[in-house]
Amino acid sequence: MDKLRFVLLAVDNNDYQVEQVSAAQTAAERLGIQLEVVHTEHDSIQQSQRVLDFVQAPVGDRPNAIFFEPVGTAFAQPARAAAAAKVGWVILNRENVDYVRELRERYSTPMFCVTTSHREVGEIQGEQIARLLPKGGAVLYIEGPGDNNAAVRRTEGMLARKPPNVETRMLRGRWTEVSAYNAVSSWLKLSTSKELPIGVVAAQNDAMALGARKAFYEMPNSPDRDRWLHVPFIGCDGLPKGGQKSVRDGALAATVVISPNAGDAVEAMTTAIRSGKQPEANIYTQPSSFPPLHSLAPIVKH
Repeated sequence: MDKLRFVLLAVDNNDYQVEQVSAAQTAAERLGIQLEVVHTEHDSIQQSQRVLDFVQAPVGDRPNAIFFEPVGTAFAQPARAAAAAKVGWVILNRENVDYVRELRERYSTPMFCVTTSHREVGEIQGEQIARLLPKGGAVLYIEGPGDNNAAVRRTEGMLARKPPNVETRMLRGRWTEVSAYNAVSSWLKLSTSKELPIGVVAAQNDAMALGARKAFYEMPNSPDRDRWLHVPFIGCDGLPKGGQKSVRDGALAATVVISPNAGDAVEAMTTAIRSGKQPEANIYTQPSSFPPLHSLAPIVKH
């Protein structure tokens, strides 16, 4: 068999996505796979067009498989073209994508999702909130894009697991530090920002948690700023040199560890092509709390 060629579409807008690329490259090198990394903007149209360019290339120029985390929709039409062209298809950080089952039944082309359970990520964060606010209170919660499945599922999980006596105020970010910084800075200018005494600031990834923290720390000196200095910030992703380091350094109170899964995806696709067998439609990695939930305690108010 000729050397397999895979394409990974990457949107390098935060540390987790950078680690995704690294994980895929490490797995590809170990397995003898030629991996091409294509960097795209956080733009669904551009991402879809790049996918179609690869799928519709002449037979000898097509990759054996395409890996991507969708920006927006999961690209049903390009997926059908890929299946017909015998180009393997892996959707990262999505689960139970509607068209995958249908295409797996019609074609032998390997098509599957590799993800963590994002609802479980949200549930862990809800449990962290419960530990930090045992008597109830309010949380400022910074979500990812509204059209992103992972963001939706994390919110569902958090709301299902947080205590009933904890209220939430929602802001929207785009997975980046600067987007959360801008969202929080704008929110602080509103009179409604003073309506609830926020006890925890939670974000759906570590980059946004740190962006929110920066916005609060750059407030003018005042009693409000002094109070914010003691509010715990929590995030998700938990990379060893990212969120976990921020917890150890005291910038974050906790994070949810979501191991990069692009390497697992490369390995699963390689096995599928070489064996001629479809893997499971959804391959899951396991999230966890850092630090462990039992070690989290309320922040002492000053």
